[in-house]
Amino acid sequence: MDSTAAREQALALAREQALDAAEELFYGRGIQSVGMDDVRTASGVSLKRLYQLFPAKEVLVEAYLERRDVRWRRRLAAHVEGHEGPAERVLAVFDWLGRWFGEPGFRGCAWINSYGELGAASPRVAAQVRAHKQAFKDYLVALVAAAGLPDAVGEQVHVLAEGAMVTAGIEQDTAPAACAREAARVLMDACR
Repeated sequence: MDSTAAREQALALAREQALDAAEELFYGRGIQSVGMDDVRTASGVSLKRLYQLFPAKEVLVEAYLERRDVRWRRRLAAHVEGHEGPAERVLAVFDWLGRWFGEPGFRGCAWINSYGELGAASPRVAAQVRAHKQAFKDYLVALVAAAGLPDAVGEQVHVLAEGAMVTAGIEQDTAPAACAREAARVLMDACR
């Protein structure tokens, strides 16, 4: 391996270590309560390297949200694709949400939390949150459309899912997923 490839590999490893630590800390404790020194300590990446990779904390938050978005949506899609029939796929979203709400360490939606902490002060964070929420909405609208229902119903199902996320985060309970699932089922049945 040449020195350029070794350096790139070392940078990629340090980036992943920093992002792993940042994700655990930001999601577990909140963004504003975590400093770059905390990320350095948890990741084992030197402060110099950390700032080389992420010149500002806002850049690290943005990267954390981007990476989490890819993983979150991939997990959701894998679960949904395992279900037969378009209506069942829509309802499977809520089943997956219920599982997510029950995971150890669940603290609500990372994007909603991030927006609440930094959305008004950070255009970069606000843009990441909006992109994630738009992608989730588009996904739900497409699932509902595949069930033969109009986009407006997909938008309503999206609001149900978002409401379940907020409620589950606050109440630390999985029940909002089942409640929103039933509301989505009733809504779709009524619109057929």
